[in-house]
Amino acid sequence: MKIIHLIVLSFLLTMLFGSSCKTVPVTGRKQINLVPDAMITAMALSEYDSVVKYSATLTQYDTRAQMVTRVGTKIQHAVETYLQENNISKELKNFKWDYNTIDAKTVNAWCMPGGKVVVYTGLLPYTQNENALAVVMGHEIAHAIARHGNERMSQGLLINLGGLVLQEALKEKEQQTQALFLGLYLVGSNLALALPNSRMQESEADKLGLIFAAMAGYDPEEAIPFWQKMSAGNKNKTPEFLSTHPSDETRIKKLSALIPEIKNKYYNPQ
Repeated sequence: MKIIHLIVLSFLLTMLFGSSCKTVPVTGRKQINLVPDAMITAMALSEYDSVVKYSATLTQYDTRAQMVTRVGTKIQHAVETYLQENNISKELKNFKWDYNTIDAKTVNAWCMPGGKVVVYTGLLPYTQNENALAVVMGHEIAHAIARHGNERMSQGLLINLGGLVLQEALKEKEQQTQALFLGLYLVGSNLALALPNSRMQESEADKLGLIFAAMAGYDPEEAIPFWQKMSAGNKNKTPEFLSTHPSDETRIKKLSALIPEIKNKYYNPQ
């Protein structure tokens, strides 16, 4: 019976992995998306509505909210243009764009699947101008366009399924042995799969976001001073191999290498 369970779980894992590959727009990278996009979008919308409702959300009469909406709309149009030019407009079929600004000290912004964007006012002292804000918003919107949320959720499902396979294989072992091997599996999965994949997604969003911001008329060179400010303000730096994000030094180096080509190919000053 034990062998049958292992075969079934392994077969399911292989089928899920093999039948759910999609391609990231622009980069062409293959990724695993196990959860239907419509389901992800519905979950995101529910969470987004809750955050906006119960936070200090600025009205559209506030100049900061107007700036966020203006920048976001320009990037949205750039995304739509790029995808249309590359015959992949279907990637936006579940998108209903919306922009909100929340008055809080949080230095952050995000875009949920479906194009639901939030910027916190705590970010604005670091951006200081629309070009830098576009760098951040382009990055967050790129996460949604590249389905990174679905990919992370799918990866978590695969890791959990792999854990079930291992647990089944060890069920006749002592509890201490089971705990040891399952702990090693989880640590190994994070260090070898989850964290490197997350850092790769961040670098991918940096590139895509910079392309979208440049197409929207924002100078991509603003990315370097912005990330330098963010780095200077980051006092608790986690070693890169233990982090979900590239180190500040790695990010700035990669962006510096990307900017000349992106500016030459995509920058459209308006």
